[in-house]
Amino acid sequence: MNPWRGLKGLPADVWLVCASTLVNRLGTMALPFLVLYLTGGRHWSPGDAGIAMMVYGAGALLTGPFAGRLADALGHARILKASLWSSGALLLLLPFATSRPTLFVLIFLWAALTQAFWPSAMALLAGLAAPEQRKAVYALHRLAVNLGMAVGPALGGVIAHRSFTWVFWTDGLTTLAGAAVLTLFLRTHPKPVPHPDALPSISAWRDRRLALLLLAFLPVLMVFFQIEGALPLWITRDLGFDTRFFGLIFTVNTLVIVALEVALNLAMARWPHRRQLLLGALCYAVGFGLTGLARTKGALLGTVVIWTFGEMILLPAMADAVATLASPERRGEYMGLYSTTFAAGLALGPWLGVLVYAHLGPRVVWAGCFFVAVLGGILLGRFRTPAVARVGT
Repeated sequence: MNPWRGLKGLPADVWLVCASTLVNRLGTMALPFLVLYLTGGRHWSPGDAGIAMMVYGAGALLTGPFAGRLADALGHARILKASLWSSGALLLLLPFATSRPTLFVLIFLWAALTQAFWPSAMALLAGLAAPEQRKAVYALHRLAVNLGMAVGPALGGVIAHRSFTWVFWTDGLTTLAGAAVLTLFLRTHPKPVPHPDALPSISAWRDRRLALLLLAFLPVLMVFFQIEGALPLWITRDLGFDTRFFGLIFTVNTLVIVALEVALNLAMARWPHRRQLLLGALCYAVGFGLTGLARTKGALLGTVVIWTFGEMILLPAMADAVATLASPERRGEYMGLYSTTFAAGLALGPWLGVLVYAHLGPRVVWAGCFFVAVLGGILLGRFRTPAVARVGT
């Protein structure tokens, strides 16, 4: 049985956008190695590196609420291309920063420019396909992201072993290559027109159901983003493994996703959102909670597989849950706040994880991850899909 059978018949431009994402993601390595770059290459303390991660998250958080609206106003494809061109160029410049304040500014700008990618990409993809194809479209896009992630961080581990500077340059060059693919081949597309039978639009800022859903999602994301906070320190400092093994973790995570995510979500297609959200969060809780007990490479990779199932189950269900709440003309706005929640998790999760790691030790970090993810899962399990979904979402 073909696990990707649900991807047949998608429009050519959907495949083009996903191909651009794949090219971009093949070089994704700068952010996963930022903490190790600052502590190893720049000799910062873990606490200062955690502050840098908070700065990155703050830049993304500031951009998120406006990126979706801007994409709706100026064109999803235009903002997507601008995000890739500008963030790629900045990555080439970042290693040349000599002072700490300058590096903080560049990290902030890098995050802000990168954050504009997600709501514009998700809104653009939604407008390129019929509503009944949308789940398959997002599955293909995640497939492109994760195929790239199967290569990028692992390659980054090898490159970081020799030169952290080339980690940023490689990431920047592949980002520029992804921008070039869109610029050369993607045609201009009109903004989607709301379906005449759609329910009246509600601002994302006034949607109480969206607020409760995203607030419940945030603590689970804070646990997930320990992959860029406490996890690299646990693996390299406490367990003594090198950056190449840390990169391998991302490869295992991605290969499991590529092999199983589409088929897994097709099997869960009729599940209510609350059940899928709860199960995904519990997988995060178990996977990251057991990380503190893992001492060997095999045990660590086993925990990676567990929380990878959480990622495969939770994230597609979250995107679909947000889509059920949004009316077509508010799609960018809703997706903007959804991506802002990721930014908040990235701003708070690694910073808090590294802070707890530095002052209370890794065991407290991993035990805390377990309880926080369980709490978030219980709250997510209270979500109820609207009785009448908005037409076209």
